[in-house]
Amino acid sequence: HVQLVESGGGSVQAGGSLRLSCVRSGDTHSVKRMGWFRQDPGKEREALAAINTAGDIEYAESVKGRATLYRDNAKKSLYLEMNSLKPEDTAMYYCAYGVYGDNWNRWYSVSSYNYWGQGTQVTVS
Repeated sequence: HVQLVESGGGSVQAGGSLRLSCVRSGDTHSVKRMGWFRQDPGKEREALAAINTAGDIEYAESVKGRATLYRDNAKKSLYLEMNSLKPEDTAMYYCAYGVYGDNWNRWYSVSSYNYWGQGTQVTVS
């Protein structure tokens, strides 16, 4: 079992930046992919970025050029840095881990992830 805890959210002015962190614990040896998603109430959960065990990284068009995803295996952490924040970036941000399957082409799909954190709220005004 894997536990994920996000942090780093908060209120930020438009044009600002932030770094989200996700610390994992539990049995993480079988992870295939790690990613960040966000969700606004009433909307579907949206993939933002993901990384697989080979180090390949994908970004959604909505954040490409504004986001940087990286990991620190020694700290068992996954990070998402975002800059040039916009009000439409306001959402709950979730960290996710996938341990099944090898279909990296579906890195953006919620169904490719088995474990989720509780989320951290980001509000841009």
